[in-house]
Amino acid sequence: MDEITKIEMKELNMLSNQVVGACIEVHRILGPGLLEAAYEECVCHELRLRNIVFDRQVQVPIAFKGVQLTNAFRLDILVEKRLIVELKAVDELEPIHIAQLSTYLKLTGLHLGLLMNFNVKLMKHGIRRLINGQIPIDPVEAMLAEELRQRWEARDDK
Repeated sequence: MDEITKIEMKELNMLSNQVVGACIEVHRILGPGLLEAAYEECVCHELRLRNIVFDRQVQVPIAFKGVQLTNAFRLDILVEKRLIVELKAVDELEPIHIAQLSTYLKLTGLHLGLLMNFNVKLMKHGIRRLINGQIPIDPVEAMLAEELRQRWEARDDK
């Protein structure tokens, strides 16, 4: 995985916040209970309305022992060629869902992915943020950790 600068990561975090906002808006209007395909269609529409560039059902080839597998997997949504968004409409996110996104990040070399489960009462309970090579963290915990880090860096007694 290539190194990513603090500025690039900050931009990626801002982009992921915009995508989360779009998903929350879709969930606010539709609620839980639909199929994944319906949420995908609506999230893509919401991203278009917000002028966020994305590709849908992106085919990603992988190489295996000298053979190029062209239809190995598809990303639900690839935002600005740098953020993977995997959508689910399941009772509960399972470890296999996290493993799927983690594998996508590893194989693409991208740094950040969002796993969004729409089959929840409140969308904030269906959001998982994964950083390539790191243990998945809850987005609320991530925001709190970032706020603490910024306070630490801004303290007067450096």
